[in-house]
Amino acid sequence: MRLFDMTKGRLRTLLAQAGGAVAVSALIAGCGNNYRPVVQPITPSGPAAQPQSYAIVVSTTGATTPGVVTIIDYSGDSVMAIAPIGVGPIAFTIDAVGANGYTVNSNGTLTNFPITTSLQAKNILVSTLSATAQLVNLMAPSSGLWAADLNGNLVDVSTGSPQTFKWQVPVSTMPVFVTGASSANQREFVLSQNPEAQPGFASTTCNSAPSAVGENGVVTPIEPSYVADAAIGLDPFNASNTAGGSTNAQCPVFAVESSDQKRLFVLNRGSDTVSVINVQDNTLDQCTPFLNQSGQTVTCHPILPLSTTAIANLKAASTSTGITTVPTAPPNGTAGMTAIAGPVDAEYNQTTSQLVVANYDGGTITVIDVSLDEYGNDSSTFGTTYTIPVGTIGNTANPPMPASVTVLADGSKAYTANQGDCSPDCTTSQNGTVSVVNLSTHTLEKTLPVVGYPRTVLNTQNSEYDKVYVASPNSPFVTIIETTPTQIDVIDTTLLVEGNGVVDLRTTTQTGSSGNNNYMSRVPGYGQPCNLPGSSQTDSLTDCRAIQY
Repeated sequence: MRLFDMTKGRLRTLLAQAGGAVAVSALIAGCGNNYRPVVQPITPSGPAAQPQSYAIVVSTTGATTPGVVTIIDYSGDSVMAIAPIGVGPIAFTIDAVGANGYTVNSNGTLTNFPITTSLQAKNILVSTLSATAQLVNLMAPSSGLWAADLNGNLVDVSTGSPQTFKWQVPVSTMPVFVTGASSANQREFVLSQNPEAQPGFASTTCNSAPSAVGENGVVTPIEPSYVADAAIGLDPFNASNTAGGSTNAQCPVFAVESSDQKRLFVLNRGSDTVSVINVQDNTLDQCTPFLNQSGQTVTCHPILPLSTTAIANLKAASTSTGITTVPTAPPNGTAGMTAIAGPVDAEYNQTTSQLVVANYDGGTITVIDVSLDEYGNDSSTFGTTYTIPVGTIGNTANPPMPASVTVLADGSKAYTANQGDCSPDCTTSQNGTVSVVNLSTHTLEKTLPVVGYPRTVLNTQNSEYDKVYVASPNSPFVTIIETTPTQIDVIDTTLLVEGNGVVDLRTTTQTGSSGNNNYMSRVPGYGQPCNLPGSSQTDSLTDCRAIQY
């Protein structure tokens, strides 16, 4: 007889029940407050998004056929949209917010178009200009459109969408350029080259013989109410433009305002000077030295010399007039300064408070400190000047002729479009160059060959990524120069755009966040470089604007 009478099946049942109890106990224990690790997925981070920025190119197909607008994406160097615009476009710009583009056309019309990657022909709007209008240049602030009109010596103001003519403001004789603040309801300024209405003053006088004009230009301020103030003389030694007086402000061709809207800088090609307007006072930046609120001496600078010839002329004017309160030379001396300059284009850099000027006739750029003190007066370093030669070193047979300049938003480098820097000559090789200048060391870093005679150079900078766009009137190619963390100032690509040659180019933003600061057009003639290098292109306005196809 067995002490425990149990079958094998019974034993298996008991063992299974015991195992189940253990499992249940384990599950109950696991449902308490004990920590249970959780795996969290890690989303990888890629490079920063590139800005929504575009390069806008307007090309011509001929004087009697529609032009073409091409929109190029900053991020991928891709053509995003192409559309026909007005017949024979002769002037082009975009507004200060980079939203709309405008062209003046050879058939007396004004083209309006939105800047969008979905642009089509149906989005192009056309306004008819006055039958007698002779528009020279456009300015498009954040709202409205301004145009210098030679017929009647007027400024034409348009508003609305599309922009349509609203007002005409009388200004001094031969208005050639409108500039001013990018925001609406601010004072704007008009440059006039022949305020004394001298006979024989032609559209290319300031191209062929700018230093022999014998007359100072003026600037006419226009208030937000569209009322013109009295014209401002640009020569501090002859502000009233008295016949026989000094002529240190001949042929004003371009002007740019500081981003704080406190100074306006006017380039006088015929006198190698920059006239400085105090926008706060609406006068030349001229004063008797005084002490500011901190007890520091303030000296005003109504005019800045760009060449040794200009310095000599300013000193002579100071002696003859007895005006000794106007500085006649840079405070840091004249090292590197050439005998001739011929300024035609400039950019004001907000980061460094510097004015960078392209000197077409001198083959240089000039970098000028135009900083202000905390009270809005000229700083103690205002007027400090550095002159840097550009173009291919050793190419003395073909002067570089820098037709335009652009400065990176961080103020580190400047790029010039060298229209005449051809090799071996500008007949055999119809190509120029772009020079890269280090603005910290004030030295030429490199010069790159580009397609065509470059007339426009602009940029967009985003963190460590910079792109510089170069356009030539005798070429349908746009050269793109790129700087990245791994390569510095190399030609990224060359894009073929529709049309035979580029009328002009603009970028919608220079930083990826702020607006466009190049909202004025620059047409050939009236002192601005002709489409092709060489003195033969200054015989007439038609020759100056001729384009080789």
